[in-house]
Amino acid sequence: MTREDGPIPSASRLRHGRWLLALVPLVLVGGAFFWWQGSDGAVAPEGAPKPTSTPVSDPREGARAPAERSRAAAMAAESAPPSLLSPEAREREARRELWQKRLERAKRSLESYVAATRYPPESRPGREHPDQLELAEPERTRPLSPKAAEDGTSDVQLRLKQDKVFVVGDEAVLFTVACEDSRRAARPCEVVSAMAHEADHLADAGGVPGVPVTFVDSGQGGDAVAGDGMLTGRFQPSKQGFAMFSGTLRVALRVRSGSLEDSAFFDVLYTPAPPATFSGRVREVLEGGSLDLYLPVQVRKAGRYVVSGRLDDEGGVPFAVLSFNEELQEGSQEVKLNVFGKVIRDDKPTFPLTLRDVEGFLLKEMGDPDRELMVTLRGPVHTTREYALEQFSDAEWRSPERDRYKTELEKDVMEAQKQLDAALSDRPEP
Repeated sequence: MTREDGPIPSASRLRHGRWLLALVPLVLVGGAFFWWQGSDGAVAPEGAPKPTSTPVSDPREGARAPAERSRAAAMAAESAPPSLLSPEAREREARRELWQKRLERAKRSLESYVAATRYPPESRPGREHPDQLELAEPERTRPLSPKAAEDGTSDVQLRLKQDKVFVVGDEAVLFTVACEDSRRAARPCEVVSAMAHEADHLADAGGVPGVPVTFVDSGQGGDAVAGDGMLTGRFQPSKQGFAMFSGTLRVALRVRSGSLEDSAFFDVLYTPAPPATFSGRVREVLEGGSLDLYLPVQVRKAGRYVVSGRLDDEGGVPFAVLSFNEELQEGSQEVKLNVFGKVIRDDKPTFPLTLRDVEGFLLKEMGDPDRELMVTLRGPVHTTREYALEQFSDAEWRSPERDRYKTELEKDVMEAQKQLDAALSDRPEP
């Protein structure tokens, strides 16, 4: 190498070479800087957090429990859209959802059954059976003329009521008929005709001729108040041609209000001679953590008897519905009405309790009607002694049948849980 004014000395060439060698690292570093700045590792804007260094992996991280990996896989599968799952993964997910629903249903079935059977069938809280707290005294209202009501030309309503449905021996039943408008104001009302006869659905209907029934508003013959617009008819089957009849009787009538007239009816179930009668004072016994009320009965016909009664607390508030459903032999027998201990412990009635409105019948295996009625004991029948709540058991009802059903329902829960666990463990790693 030469200069215009002459050759370069060797010492000068050595110094130039050293400078070039010193510049090489700077060039390399600068190039690397500009390449890094244009890549994903570019310098963050001012105020942004500085990138952190890669953490050193924990050697324990690779030893996660399989259950944790399974849960992670499940979360990953659940978070992934169904369209991104493989057919096998979708099938596993469907199986998991199926057994999850079956498990929930099995648990609900078990819980519902246990709750519904914690008391015996013959001793239930009154709140469960509000329709059985009173003796049947049906009352219904309907348009006197359905066509006029539909056309909007009349709002006259027909109100029908009877004081009993079951009639035994020499008992009589009272029927009440009234006409009123939509505001419950009385309207003119007249029973044009009324005839008692066998119900049309009976196989041998027509064997007993029909008899007329008179309806009055005179304050006599069972009518409560004269001239109040409430027409009352009194029907006594044993004295009005049906002394030997057993079954359903229908009282068909025609009712008129002004220019409107239509038909209506009442039904009663009649037994000419009771198969058994209540015959004495109630005996009460505190036993097995419950209160048992024994009603003496004189049985004329042996068979299966169904007896029911209502129980009120000291203030007259309905508390429980009691029933009996067992075979009775002829002669002097006792019907046991059980007041279950846990019903008392759970609802905490105020003693003494009053048993009232006891009714019963002999259940017939064949024929229509399916029963022969006992005379109902209306009103208070027996008042118990006073007891403390602690004298009664808080244990749930037990029976072989309940234990068997409960065991089967528990098996359903365990099987559903087993299948769900298997479906969850079948999840692949994400």
